[in-house]
Parts: sequence; C-alpha cells; structure tokens
Amino acid sequence: MNKFLGTGVAMVTPFDQDGSIDYQGLSKLINYQIDGGVDYLVSLGTTGESATLTKSEKESVWKFTAEVVNKRVPLMAGIGGNSTAEVLESLKKLNIKGYDAILSVSPFYNKPTQEGIYQHYKIIAEESPLPVLIYNVPGRTASNITAETTLRLAHNCNNIFGTKEASGNFDQFNAILRDKPEDFLFISGDDGITLPLLAMGGSGVISVAGNAIPKHLSDMVRLCLAGDFKAAAPMHLKLTSFFSKLFSENNPGGIKSALKHLGICNDYLRLPLCPVSEQNSSEIRIELDKII
Repeated sequence: MNKFLGTGVAMVTPFDQDGSIDYQGLSKLINYQIDGGVDYLVSLGTTGESATLTKSEKESVWKFTAEVVNKRVPLMAGIGGNSTAEVLESLKKLNIKGYDAILSVSPFYNKPTQEGIYQHYKIIAEESPLPVLIYNVPGRTASNITAETTLRLAHNCNNIFGTKEASGNFDQFNAILRDKPEDFLFISGDDGITLPLLAMGGSGVISVAGNAIPKHLSDMVRLCLAGDFKAAAPMHLKLTSFFSKLFSENNPGGIKSALKHLGICNDYLRLPLCPVSEQNSSEIRIELDKII
C-alpha cells in the first residue's frame, strides 16, 4: 500500500448557510489539494463531520468526490462506528469505484474491551471490499487501541494495512513501530507530531492542516521521508503556531476558518459544532498569512 505513503488530507465537508452540502466548495477544495501536491485524500473522516451527515448524504459525497478526483490521487473513505453490524452494512452499500481503501475509526462511546476492538476490526477486515486502515483517536472515542491490539491485528489480518495513530502516547508509538510487520504503515493522526513520528520510522500523516496548506505540509513530509530532517525541521517549526491555533476550539471549526480566509469555502458547520470565535479566527488568519 505504498500509495498511502506521505501526506493524506482528511477533507472538510463544506456547507452552505442553510446547512446543505456545498458541492462547489468541495470541488474547489479537492482541486486545491491535488494542485498542492498531496499524495492522497480521505473523504468523510472526523474532519468531514461524518457524524452529522445522513447515509444518503455520505453516499452522495463519496460519489461526487470520486468523480472530481477522477483517479488523480488515491482515495480513502471514512467508514466507522460503534455498531459493528452498521459498519458492515455501510461497507456493503459503498460504491467502491474510485476508492482504494477504508479508514475505520475505533468504536466510540460504548468503550469495548481490547478483545471487542480486535473482533470488531477482524470482521471488518474480512468483509471489506477494500484494504482497511485502523484509526485510533482515544481523545474522541474514549477508548484506546493498545499497542498489543494493533500489533495483533497487524500480524493476523492481511486486509489491514496500517494504523492512523492519534493517541499522543509515544510509548505506544515505540512499541508499534518496533514490532509491526515491515509493510504495515504507521501514519500520524496529529499534525503537530508528524516530524518526530517520521523520524521514528512513520509512513506519513493524515492531516487536518493540509486542507489549507497542502503544498507546505507535503513538501515537509517528503523531505522527512527522504531523510533530510535538517531541511524539514525549520519548515515544521514554521507551521507549529498554525497547528496550535487550528485546534484551540474545535475541529473542523479552525480549519474551516482558514479555508474561508483562502476563499475556498465558507466556515459553516452543523450543530452541535459552531464556528470558532472571531478572536481565534483572526489568530488563525494571522498565522496562515505567515505561511502562505
């Protein structure tokens, strides 16, 4: 799955003021990403506000995204949930034309045991028509996938090709990177620690910030993957204040504010999320202007 080395972007879902999906904005966003040199795109992950989209809206976004991308870069569809049966049903209904993989977040809210998490992913891997990427983000799911469970899945499930790790736990990162199969991808799920994870042997990042700064981020990641950390480090440090401002209130409120400043789409969100404060939005614009 070398097509998923490097920079992936978890795209926002643009909305109009009435809450409907802004397909014109989505098209602009997709082309901005590809023109910026990202390696692949993720449709309807957490940043895409998938939790507030209906099933029919998700199907429409996936279809539209695949048509606009038109195989110019690999595509991943975000399909996860806290009901294994519903995830399997969604996989059966997915039109996989134009897609290369599934990103599946760990079950949230019901806090399964590690055995429950293992069995959840095992059956998804068996039933999925596309390769599966694990997504561990305990800050949102209230349930961590331990290194032991990730490694068990990595060694036992051929259709699981990697993990997007956003636990922030470096002991966990070390254990996975040390004991994973050679071809199992370890992808950062946190913009701010992408460089150190790549230095440890990571495979890239699935980024939020890349929605607004695809070229700057992907250039930095390519330098890291080439082993040129001396050149990559100042680029990384230049981006850190922007990363911090983006996530100070909510995601994707921060990145939508940045995209509004760039003229790509508006900053409308669906409740219970609200746009970031005017102060935060102003600070995001200031940091973005320093980069762009």
